[in-house]
Amino acid sequence: MARKKIREYDSKRLLKEHFKRLSGKELPIKSAQITASTDFTELQEKEPWLSSSKLVVKPDMLFGKRGKSGLVALNLDFAQVVSFVKERLGKEVEMSGCKGPITTFIVEPFIPHNEEFYLNIVSERLGNSISFSECGGIEIEDNWDKVKTAFVPTGVSLTSEIVAPLVATLPLEIKGEIEEFLKVVFTLFQDLDFTFLEMNPFTLVDGKPYPLDMRGELDDTAAFKNFKKWGDIEFPLPFGRVMSATESFIHGLDEKTSASLKFTVLNPKGRIWTMVAGGGASVIYADTVCFSYFNTKFIAKTFVTLSDNICSTIIKQVGDLGFASELGNYAEYSGAPKEEEVLQYARVVIDCATANPDDQKRALVIGGGIANFTDVAATFSGIIRALKEKESKLKAARMHIFVRRGGPNYQKGLALMRALGEDIGIPIEVYGPEATMTGICKEAIQFITAAA
Repeated sequence: MARKKIREYDSKRLLKEHFKRLSGKELPIKSAQITASTDFTELQEKEPWLSSSKLVVKPDMLFGKRGKSGLVALNLDFAQVVSFVKERLGKEVEMSGCKGPITTFIVEPFIPHNEEFYLNIVSERLGNSISFSECGGIEIEDNWDKVKTAFVPTGVSLTSEIVAPLVATLPLEIKGEIEEFLKVVFTLFQDLDFTFLEMNPFTLVDGKPYPLDMRGELDDTAAFKNFKKWGDIEFPLPFGRVMSATESFIHGLDEKTSASLKFTVLNPKGRIWTMVAGGGASVIYADTVCFSYFNTKFIAKTFVTLSDNICSTIIKQVGDLGFASELGNYAEYSGAPKEEEVLQYARVVIDCATANPDDQKRALVIGGGIANFTDVAATFSGIIRALKEKESKLKAARMHIFVRRGGPNYQKGLALMRALGEDIGIPIEVYGPEATMTGICKEAIQFITAAA
């Protein structure tokens, strides 16, 4: 499972579309998205309620506490919304220590209300937890003792018996409507492969639930079966993350292939760089370098499933535990990419790894676990071609290469790597499955820390 955040606009779009499909009932949700490319006249024509309703506008940038940060405007007409957006579109703000430009807004009807409810559903290893409170809103953390939670094991539906303790203290006249709402939303959560869904708050409009603020995350590995249900879904980068040209290039390759090609620059001046086959292996290599081989007790710390979030997670959470500051990148290729794809991928990794020669020693770890189906020699062919092309850059950067791999045809692949080292005169240490993945990370760390 890879949890990917989606914009509030998409969360509400999915809720509105599929609540009706699953329950036959319509939720009175209306929302519009504004970006730099939005034509306000066209938007007004497409969404006539923008001209007839008082409105709310706020950034839709995957961060919370927008109201407390003064980034929410209430009870505006459309002209005031346009003015509010134009003043802030593209402007940099700082939220929770991350800085970035505001590029996307969501506009909705202004809903005067009295009740504020809280709903949260999150997937866990053995099922899903659903939490509810009748004291929602921006002060939810101060009222956390009023939040009630139920656990629903995998494969079990949310029944009235499970819901009953969550809604037990609600007034009788709204208890039935909210109970039914929770049951349908839970079904929707499972049907669309949400991994996280939160409404804080939702209220009642003419007796029907209406989410005022909503956050959602989807399991993006379920896209193959949900692409029709999800529609034109966007998985934005975390707030504050902007793709570099090299990252954008790899992202473009990844979108055009059935294989997986991931690449994130963590520290352009880092001295340890990786090119790892397999998502699970890439986690082990990155963790090992960051925590270092003598800080293994920290590996138990919580790590998100590696996606683009690894950038902030590794640098901010582990800091100087081990060698996080020396890790240049996160890289992962899998799914048996073609030789030409591996060649282009390896060129980018090597170019970034050698871009800042400073007469300090550097290490490139070309690793992976033991492949089940991937022909190791075939994928190594693309990497070897790239290493030959970049020989002068590798030497100028004082690069030492560590290789560890197993799987189909791995002996041939490793032999080719050994021959390459002799051919181009660059030190390449080659290991098979008899060596551990963490072990060659230790070798790389010892190499860069040894006296010149």
